[in-house]
Amino acid sequence: MAADLVGRQVALIVATGGNPALLAAKAATATIPIVFTTGDDPVKAGLVQSLNRPGGNLTGVTTSFGEAAPKRLGLLREILPNDTIIGVLVNPNDSIAANTETNGMRKAAQLVGQRIEILQAGTDGDIDTAFARLIDMRAHALIVAPNSLFVIQADQLIALAARHAIPTLYWRREFTEAGGLMSEGARQSWRDQPVQVRPR
Repeated sequence: MAADLVGRQVALIVATGGNPALLAAKAATATIPIVFTTGDDPVKAGLVQSLNRPGGNLTGVTTSFGEAAPKRLGLLREILPNDTIIGVLVNPNDSIAANTETNGMRKAAQLVGQRIEILQAGTDGDIDTAFARLIDMRAHALIVAPNSLFVIQADQLIALAARHAIPTLYWRREFTEAGGLMSEGARQSWRDQPVQVRPR
């Protein structure tokens, strides 16, 4: 898709949806300006040379989700008993984001003595498998890491969390507007149609 856009000689590429999309756009052109959004460190992801002087043809916004790991973990711990297991769902196909989230959560959990289990899902089928594992390990809650797959599969995630009565923390408000339990992020537009809020 990135190569197709370059072939059409577009004036600007806006890249979102995780590091694989951003890196594909970067690999496709060194001349067309690319504007990105990411929840990761764009320097570590190899998108720009530095935050204050990006260099090249890329510039954008980072929301630094990895640095918010202690906050997300703390929010869940406020509603759970002390002796709990919390699952953290990451997408291994976006390895930089998954590693950032995993490392951030592990550090935050170690500081407060919280047991966490990292679950991986790179497809919608993997999400079902991750929830089955979550149930098998008798986890008490789930944190969904920021990732475009999880936005696309929001209905699936929300339905599975409700079916298994797993308190789940998402990173954007649209998840709670669509029926999810709780989120710690601001609202962003992520659907072509307005979010439909389901009665609980």
